[in-house]
Amino acid sequence: MAQPSNLVIVESPSKAKTIGKYLGPGYTVMASMGHLRDLPKSTMGVDIANHFEPEYQEVAGKENIIAELRQAAKKADMVYLATDPDREGEAISWHLKELLGLPEEKIRRVTFNEITKKVVQESIRQPRGIDYALVDAQQARRVLDRIVGYQLSPLLWKKVRRGLSAGRVQSVATRLVVDRENEIRAFQPREYWSLEVTLERLGKPGSFTAHYHGEDKKRELENEAQVEEVIRDITGKIFAVKSVKRAEKKRSAAPPFTTSTLQQEASRKLNMTPKRTMAIAQQLYEGVDVAGEGTTGLITYMRTDSLRLSDEAMAAAADFIKRRYGDGYYYGKFHTFKTKSGAQDAHEAIRPAHVELDPEQIRSSLTVDQYRLYKLIWSRFLATQMANAVFDTVSIDAECAGHIFRASHQSMKFPGYTAVYEEGKDTEEEALGAPLPDLQEGDQACVRKMDKQQHFTQPPARYTEATLVKAMEEKGVGRPSTYAATISTIEDREYVSKQDKRLAPTPLGEVVTGLMLERFQDIIDVEFTAHMEQELDEVGEGKQNWKDLLEEFYKDFHQQMTDAEAALEGVRLKVPDEVTDEICEVCGRHMVVKMGRFGKFLACPGYPECTNTKPIAERMPGRCPKCGSGLLKRKSKRGYAYYACERGAECGFMTWDVPTAEDCPECGQTLFKKSGRGRQKTFCINESCKNFLPEDQRGYYKKTAKAGEDASAPEGNEEKPKAAAKKTAAKKPAAKKPAAKAGSKKERNA
Repeated sequence: MAQPSNLVIVESPSKAKTIGKYLGPGYTVMASMGHLRDLPKSTMGVDIANHFEPEYQEVAGKENIIAELRQAAKKADMVYLATDPDREGEAISWHLKELLGLPEEKIRRVTFNEITKKVVQESIRQPRGIDYALVDAQQARRVLDRIVGYQLSPLLWKKVRRGLSAGRVQSVATRLVVDRENEIRAFQPREYWSLEVTLERLGKPGSFTAHYHGEDKKRELENEAQVEEVIRDITGKIFAVKSVKRAEKKRSAAPPFTTSTLQQEASRKLNMTPKRTMAIAQQLYEGVDVAGEGTTGLITYMRTDSLRLSDEAMAAAADFIKRRYGDGYYYGKFHTFKTKSGAQDAHEAIRPAHVELDPEQIRSSLTVDQYRLYKLIWSRFLATQMANAVFDTVSIDAECAGHIFRASHQSMKFPGYTAVYEEGKDTEEEALGAPLPDLQEGDQACVRKMDKQQHFTQPPARYTEATLVKAMEEKGVGRPSTYAATISTIEDREYVSKQDKRLAPTPLGEVVTGLMLERFQDIIDVEFTAHMEQELDEVGEGKQNWKDLLEEFYKDFHQQMTDAEAALEGVRLKVPDEVTDEICEVCGRHMVVKMGRFGKFLACPGYPECTNTKPIAERMPGRCPKCGSGLLKRKSKRGYAYYACERGAECGFMTWDVPTAEDCPECGQTLFKKSGRGRQKTFCINESCKNFLPEDQRGYYKKTAKAGEDASAPEGNEEKPKAAAKKTAAKKPAAKKPAAKAGSKKERNA
C-alpha cells in the first residue's frame, strides 16, 4: 500500500527546513514566501457599498509559487496549513485554502508555539480546522486600516504635502510623541535644594555622608533661604545617631518576555530598534543552522502578551539551574507570573525552546545580532526560575537641632538571579550609597563638611523607541504584532525624528497631528483607538460580526471626511521650515531644512535674494587622517552614507568606513570600522602604521569599474558597501570630494 502523501505549507524557507527535519518521508514541506493573496496596492480594494466586501487578488510576482503549490496540493492526500499561530497566520491559511481551491475535508490547520521535534509532531497528530473568527478579526483590521489610510491620505496630499499617510494606529502614536513635546514646552521648572553633610564620629574612627531629610516629617528645601536657615541651626553643634535600621531586602526576577518587553529591553541593552528586534526574533523562532544540531528553532513564538510558561519549560530550567549553579540558586518551585488583564494569552511568554542550548555553546552558529538577542531571551527566562537576590540594607538617621539627616547603604548578600540577568531601566535608580561605619544609636558626630546645591525639576523626557512601545502597550494602542511596524512607519514618514536616541516630532508631524485633532478627533483619540482594539478582539472571539463593526465605524468616519473636505476647501497648510544652527556663508541667515529629489538639504531662507544651498552633514567622532580636521557624515545622491573631511574639496578625504572615537595605539590616528549592523572590529587606515588594514581586507564588495569610470567615486557608479563574497582589490579613495546635490531652483523655493 502506498504511503499517504501530505503537504505542509509554511511562510518561509527557514521554517520549512526546520519543520521538514522533524517530519517523516510522507510529508513535503513548502513555503508560501509570505502572503499570496492581498488587497490591491493601487486602489482601496474594499467595496464599501457591498457591505465592505474585500477585493482580494494574487500578489504580483508570486505566480510561480502559486502554480507550484497548486500542483503539489493537487497531488497530496492532505494539506496541512502551518502558518504562524496568530490572527495574520490564520488569515494566510484561509487565503491559501481559497487560492488553491482546497475543499474543507482536505485541509488541516496546525500551529507551533515552538518549532521543536516534540511540538511539531504532536501538532501534526492533533490538527484543527481554520478558526474563521480569527480570520474575520484580521480581515476587519485590514479593511479598517485600508479605509482610513486610503481616504485620509489623499486629503493630506491635497492640504499638506504629497506622499503623506495617516493610519488608525500610526496617527495615535505620532500624537503621543507630539503631546509629550507639548508637555516639555509647557513645563515650568521648580527650584529645590539639597544639603549634604560629611560627619566625623566623635571618639571612634570613621566618617559618613548624610543628606537632609526633614524634621518630624520629610521636608523639601524649596529655596536657598531655607537651606541657610538649616545651616545656621546645625553650625558648631553635635549630631547624634537617632536610629539605625538594618534589614534584609529581597528582590525577585522580572517576568519572562512578552513582545512589548522584549522590544523595550532590546532597545535599552542592545540598542536594537523594535523592527530589527522582531526580524531577528523571527529568525530565531523559525530556525537556525546550529553545529551538531542541524536546523533548530531556538525560541518560542515572539508575538505574545502572555506571561505563561509551560510546566515542561520550568522543569527543564530547574534542572539546568541546579546542575550549573547549585540547589541554592533555584527558586524552590515553579515561579509563575500573572498575565495582565486584557491580554489574549494565546501563547506562552517568549522563552528559549531548549534551555540546555547555552548561548555561548552555540555562539559560533549565530550572527552577532542573533547571539545577542538569543542570550537576552535565554538569560531572562532562566532568571525567572532562580532564587531571589538578597541585599543587606542599613539606614541611619542622625539628628541635630531638630533636623534629621539620613544615610543609607545596600550591599549584596546573595546574588540569586542576578548571577544571570538584571533588568534594564529607562531612568536612573537611586544610588546605593557609600559603605557606612558600624554606627550605634547614641553615637555622636561633628560636621566636617557641608555641601548645598541648587536643583530644578526636569520636564518629562522625550520618548525613546522603548518607552513609546511601553506607552502604546499601557494605553492599548495597537497590538504586540503592530508596535514595531508602527514606530518604523512614523519614522519613515518623517513625522518623528531621532535626536540623541529620543523621538521628537518634526514640524510635519505636528502639522498633520494638528489637522487630525481638529477634524478627526476619533481617529486620533487614544481611548477610541484602544476601544476599537477591544472590539477587534471580540470579533476574534466570535462575539461580534466584523462587517457590522465596520458599518458602525464608517458612519461617523464618512461624516468627518465630508465635513473636513468642506471646511478645508481652498486651504493649503504650510509646514514650517526646520531652522538649524548652520549659518549661511553668503548672507548670515540661519539655514533651514528643505526636501528635494535626493532627500533633505540645507537652504538659505532668503531665497530668491540668496540661493545658497548645501547638503546636510552630521559631525562624527575622530579626526581626518589627511589634515586632522573634523569628519562629517554625508549622503551621496543615491542615499548612501559616506564620511568626508569638513574642509571638503580643500582636503579631499572621503571613505565608506565609519570613523570611531578610538585612536590607534600604535600611531594615534583615528580608528575606523566597516559600515553595517552589529559590532564591527576597528582598524587603522594609516598606510605607514603597522596596524594598517588594506581596503581589500575590510570585507566590502567592490563593483568593477567600466572603462572611463572611477570605481571609488560615490557620485558616479556607486555601490552600497556589502559583505564580500570574495575579496577583490580596490582602488584608493578618490581625492575629489563627493557632494550630494542640494536641490534644484524649484525645490529651494518649495
